[in-house]
Amino acid sequence: MTDVTTISARLAEFAVATASNLDDRIAADSLARITDTVGISIAAVDTAPVQAALALAREWGGSPQSTLLGFADRAPAPVAALVNGTAAHALDFDDTHLPSILHPSASAVPAALAAAEHARAEGRTLLAAVAAGNEVAIRLGNGADDPEVGNNVFFERGLHATSICGAIGSAVAASVAFGSDAETTRHAIGIAASMGSGILEANRNGGSVKRVHCGWAAHAGVTAAQFARHGLTAPDTVLEGRFGFFNAFTGLHPVDEGFLSGLGEEWELDRCFVKPYPTNVFTHTGIDAAMLLSRRGIDVAAIERIELSVPMAVTRTIAEPREAKIHPQSPYHAQFSGPLTFALAWRGGSGLGLHLDDFTQENLDDPLVRAIAERVWYVRDEEVESLYPERLPSVVRVHLTDGSIVEERVMANLGTADRPISAEQVQLKFDLNVRGLGAERSAALARVVTDLAETSDVRETLASLVWDEPNSTR
Repeated sequence: MTDVTTISARLAEFAVATASNLDDRIAADSLARITDTVGISIAAVDTAPVQAALALAREWGGSPQSTLLGFADRAPAPVAALVNGTAAHALDFDDTHLPSILHPSASAVPAALAAAEHARAEGRTLLAAVAAGNEVAIRLGNGADDPEVGNNVFFERGLHATSICGAIGSAVAASVAFGSDAETTRHAIGIAASMGSGILEANRNGGSVKRVHCGWAAHAGVTAAQFARHGLTAPDTVLEGRFGFFNAFTGLHPVDEGFLSGLGEEWELDRCFVKPYPTNVFTHTGIDAAMLLSRRGIDVAAIERIELSVPMAVTRTIAEPREAKIHPQSPYHAQFSGPLTFALAWRGGSGLGLHLDDFTQENLDDPLVRAIAERVWYVRDEEVESLYPERLPSVVRVHLTDGSIVEERVMANLGTADRPISAEQVQLKFDLNVRGLGAERSAALARVVTDLAETSDVRETLASLVWDEPNSTR
């Protein structure tokens, strides 16, 4: 008999309750996250990781159960989740939760879409699947916080919490979409706990593997949910046990179950924000500071040194190794460089400040960009440290050759509760991301995404999208 006090059982009960009694506010949140994720996915269809995932999907073949966004192909639900999840994370433009520093929608949305389409679920069920999957992933990420370390233990160990927790969140999302009961959902959670993986070294030293992490998490989640529906089982204590998830990945045993506080009544999703810039979230307040400094008309030739203070824990991602961050090997790797994103923002970008169009090799080679990036040095600031990880602030001090110092302080990310992003800005992001489809097809896509909220059959609604031949969206 299942112990209903275990973490996996409590999460499963929460998922089923969300499906049966979805709050209208949370439903609207889910639709917004689907919209944002679909837009990002369309913008990513021509990237090498998505093309690799697409090629693999075509090699595998299988039942045409679910849509590959941007392509005429259909594939088994777990494979569609793999391709769409890869696209959702490939541009590092996906939503972000603080303080867990998770990007939940990039796996939960593709998993929910693929499973809901396969199951011919109603739109309301899809929205509940997204909400439950995202909330579970975030809560698990919060469970790895260690006050003694002053950081998330996943991050300290070089583990990608987004993919590891995302596999379980995706299993919950898929289970809700499939209409699974609490017991089956609990088993799906436990199965997915054996499937999560992802390490972050690519953030530091290159490679494209990180861009598939959310795709693999979504694939694992849908597969786990299907396994559970076919009778595969998992231990009740898979998350908190001596050889369970938390101890295996973080060494936290026994785990503090405070991360479950208020589950079902308070939503961590409220602290998960839409990204305004397609860069690592640790760079965002630095980008904002650079844009503010640029407006002051400072002569770059008069800059002796730029001291940028961010939480020192994040410098391992955006500032080290220094040479790789000053001279990144590709435009994609520049998205994880504090100095380069700062320099590009100072130069002046597009969209809400920086957009995908700004990350070109030509821009990276711009003498102005190089001159600014090479002057950036990271230094410790006690106020900045005290706010981490609840906030990701930046304090910038520009030291000029005449001995004067110009300072900018940006203490919260755009999109968070402290600096809300407007509906118009979110719409601009979507419009920019899907503009490659052309005006008519972009509008059709927007209508379909909106219609998902009220549809009686997700498959039928998605089937109304008409893509070009399987090898192109153009």
